[in-house]
Amino acid sequence: MFSRRQVLILGAAFVSLNLASAGAAENHACVWKVTSPNNHILYLGGSVHALRGIDYPLPAAYNLAFEASDRLVFEVDLAGLKAFAQRVEKEAHYPRGDSLKNHVDPRTYDYLRRLFAVFRVPESKFAVYRPWFIALLLEDPALHGLSSDLGVESYLERRARANHKPMSGLESPREHLEVFSGLSDHQGEVLVLISLVPGAQDPSAPSPLLAAWRRGDVETIARDAHKELSIFPAFEDRVLDARTRNWIPRIERDLQSGHTCFVVVGAGHMGGPNGVLALLRARGYAITQL
Repeated sequence: MFSRRQVLILGAAFVSLNLASAGAAENHACVWKVTSPNNHILYLGGSVHALRGIDYPLPAAYNLAFEASDRLVFEVDLAGLKAFAQRVEKEAHYPRGDSLKNHVDPRTYDYLRRLFAVFRVPESKFAVYRPWFIALLLEDPALHGLSSDLGVESYLERRARANHKPMSGLESPREHLEVFSGLSDHQGEVLVLISLVPGAQDPSAPSPLLAAWRRGDVETIARDAHKELSIFPAFEDRVLDARTRNWIPRIERDLQSGHTCFVVVGAGHMGGPNGVLALLRARGYAITQL
């Protein structure tokens, strides 16, 4: 059986980015102050879902926004997602008597069988899962030297608990899960194959993703996120643009709630013409990068 930690990588595996550098103001971070026409204030933070110990401390703007806010809003309510873990695994399973082998190309299955053997995972363990869940397992941050326990959300969640600040999510655990569980087996297999393509980036080299994130360069992040997913357009919209569009009215409600909220979502959702920043500016909000 896979560990509960592996089940919970759902919250950390939505986008694997391979980024090139581009210029942005050096002293900026992926944090913004949003002001409505009636002077209500909200803070936005772009997250990297998994980091390393050496990536701390975070840019100071994250702590400034945290201190200025009385509640936090993540992509999904993290406590609710953890409580939902058993449902995730249940929906990832094929019914008794069925197998992954019956739903993917034999070549894909054989490659997965050999790959999991390297990690000493027997066929009987992985073959019960649907392709979308296999794709999530292959995006486990630990395989890339990263930890979701050190991600921006996890850090802010711990601070919020210590300071008794309420937390909520822009998506329900069900909505969050269905981004993947709603894929057909064929679509899930495509996602698996994309996950198996080796990246060009040397794992030992400094991450361009982290460099772009640290300097607040969300336009580069968004451009490269869309470029990487452009080979699978249906999933590109599903995981990026459709979710971002759905968040906007919820962010606007938080902005008008009478509370100062710090909304933290993946940095890949912030930039570009369909990103959070552009969509909020189009609605008349003033946005200042910290």
